[in-house]
Amino acid sequence: MNQLLVTLKNVDAGYAGMGVLKDISLNIYAKDFIGIIGPNGGGKTTLLRIILELIKPSSGIIERYIEKDDIGFLPQVSQFDDKFPITVSDVVLSGMTSGLKLKKRKTALTQQKVEETLDSIGITGLKNRPIGELSGGELQRTMLARAIISSPKILVLDEPNTYVDNKFEQELYRILKKLNETMAILLVTHDVGTISPYIKTIACVNGSLYYHTSNEISSDQLKVYNCPIEMVTHGTVPHRVIQEHNDN
Repeated sequence: MNQLLVTLKNVDAGYAGMGVLKDISLNIYAKDFIGIIGPNGGGKTTLLRIILELIKPSSGIIERYIEKDDIGFLPQVSQFDDKFPITVSDVVLSGMTSGLKLKKRKTALTQQKVEETLDSIGITGLKNRPIGELSGGELQRTMLARAIISSPKILVLDEPNTYVDNKFEQELYRILKKLNETMAILLVTHDVGTISPYIKTIACVNGSLYYHTSNEISSDQLKVYNCPIEMVTHGTVPHRVIQEHNDN
């Protein structure tokens, strides 16, 4: 059985006295690949913040069997001053968990690790590019490289396809599938149809959390889970299937 990394038991959480999540329970094991879905405002980001130790729950139990540095994180929006004189290589290197200053970390070994990580993401050619000259997709790839350079045991991604082009989106999922051979992945997304070939299980978050032990979920199951999101399907003609409106 895979190693248990993090467990949440009957966790409640919110902000300024306002409840967002109630009675959340979830186990995260090594090599899990969990797709986290749910409506906006349903608590997906709050769940990530609890796992990342950015906020504390108001009640419940969290048990961690890994260090905080064992979790890599790719946020939905990457905030960088585009005038700051730093290259792609430096950004990726800053993801190393060593407490040493950036200049002291530039050893032959760490530079080799940077090269290998850039190559795994397919952005070796950008290594000397200032971050201010990157497109949104290039910056997102750079931040993914930064998140994985220390070989985390859990990789958390908050809608990583927000700023990438369609071509890289498919490449991104293939990269994540490869990474999943060595680390657990938690992926927040709205596109259940696209990610289903890559993820292993689904967690629907809408105030509560409903865990589905499969990579496929039907619209009927989403209704049961109180998870009102669109189902995207694929065919010869691109289309979406949404719930019918009953006008009474």
